[in-house]
Amino acid sequence: MPTRIYLVRHGATDLTAEDRFAGSSDVPLSDEGRRQVACLAERLKRATLDAVYASPLQRTMETARTLALPHGLKPIAEPGLREIDYGHWEGLRRSQIESMFQAEYALWQEDPFAIAPLGGESGANVLNRALPTMRTIVARHGQRTVLLVSHKGTNRLLISSLLGFDMRAYRDRLEQSPAALSILDFTSAVRARLHLFNDVSHYEETGRPCEPAEAGCLSR
Repeated sequence: MPTRIYLVRHGATDLTAEDRFAGSSDVPLSDEGRRQVACLAERLKRATLDAVYASPLQRTMETARTLALPHGLKPIAEPGLREIDYGHWEGLRRSQIESMFQAEYALWQEDPFAIAPLGGESGANVLNRALPTMRTIVARHGQRTVLLVSHKGTNRLLISSLLGFDMRAYRDRLEQSPAALSILDFTSAVRARLHLFNDVSHYEETGRPCEPAEAGCLSR
């Protein structure tokens, strides 16, 4: 029996809606983000979880607490799952970065795995902490199911590495929507198979607040 990882991106924040770079910025979920996460919690409430881990930032811990509550679990903060630190780009809109740091942004776009914004992290820096963290969690919970809440960039880097993709293209080839669910099965700490990717069917089928009795939010 493999070890199953539910890999989740946190719900939306106000900075998400404004297309701002918010890697290390510690911001809470927006009301829309809380609705998205409530729908995912309802979807996963019948799953059997052994543990819940999350990046220690507000948006990921709030997401993790909501998802863990129906299972009587307390999320474990795991610094290795933090998002990319975007250095002096933090908090800026993409359009501002393209205008203010045109040459630096162009270089980063060519190879975001190797190149970092000034004062920030490259994709390689992030993977060097996130991948060992995931492997440790997989080994610790052998043949169980574990939920990990992380971030858009971190999740894409992990999946790209585990599936053997060209790491320079992780931003171009993979998406991670707010409160998206991906599922990975591990037969060992280094052998993974992707079963589900970037699924947001738990909230995109309804624009209303997600309540436990609402059919659009039930487990599938």
